[in-house]
Amino acid sequence: MTNLTFLGLAERVLQEEKRPLSPSEIWKVALKQGYETMLKARQGKTPGATLYSAIFTDARQNPDTIFVKFGDRPARYYLKELASKQKSAELEQAALVDAAVPGKYSFKESQLHPFLARFIHTQFSALSKTIRHTTSKKNEFGEWVHPDMIGVYYPEWRDEVVTFSQLTGGFAAKLYSFEIKKELSFSNLRESFFQAVSNSSFAHEGYLVAADISTDEDFRSELRRLSASFGIGIIRIDIEEADSSEVLVPARERESIDWDALNKVTMNKDVQYLLKRISNDLKTKEPRKEEYDKILEADDLLKTISR
Repeated sequence: MTNLTFLGLAERVLQEEKRPLSPSEIWKVALKQGYETMLKARQGKTPGATLYSAIFTDARQNPDTIFVKFGDRPARYYLKELASKQKSAELEQAALVDAAVPGKYSFKESQLHPFLARFIHTQFSALSKTIRHTTSKKNEFGEWVHPDMIGVYYPEWRDEVVTFSQLTGGFAAKLYSFEIKKELSFSNLRESFFQAVSNSSFAHEGYLVAADISTDEDFRSELRRLSASFGIGIIRIDIEEADSSEVLVPARERESIDWDALNKVTMNKDVQYLLKRISNDLKTKEPRKEEYDKILEADDLLKTISR
């Protein structure tokens, strides 16, 4: 089997694709073709970021680099040898267009819900409920009102503490909001991020979630900046190893629920049902887990995705 360095992998992909690609797009192609199994070096937890760093450093510091850079946000790279044989105007134009790179796995956005349900349970010790957009009243309060999933955390307090908390205005349940996307890149960052901001205003913590998050450093820097400004957290779902999913940026916790915002979210019948469910669970002090999203074993989650 041929052994490749990260730079060798990038060179192979660019030779085959014959167009400028971002490091994130190069990594997607490599995964689709199975080239990551040919890498010499240990991949670590974020091989896509390692690939970006290798290309960026080589293109910037190596006077004999084989790469040439096109565009910005995201920067795309091509091989000098191939670029010299093509018209520069055509390459510049190609670099402006996101490459349609098929992922290693084929799935719909809705198929990420079980992955997130497990993560919510293991990471936040919370239960979750999928909120179907089809159960919302049309044309009420506009779009971007409610999230894709809502998480509920019930503190393991004694009954007396739960009752006292409710009487004194404290929260005996913590609410999380989750907006889910298949992927995040510069092409959909702004819309996706502010959708998460808009529909999480009622919750104690709001998150933007995706399975494929661009590893380009310019993109990650902008993502961190937006998160710091608006308090929205970022979660990456790992399709292959569900329990390796992670919080890339933690959300900023709000001290209390925005009741007016929560009232708007009840335009959705699933939210109405969830609030009644939470009220009943607080009264009985024993949440009925079967009324929330089912928690699948990690090994069973990948079986729900087509390869």
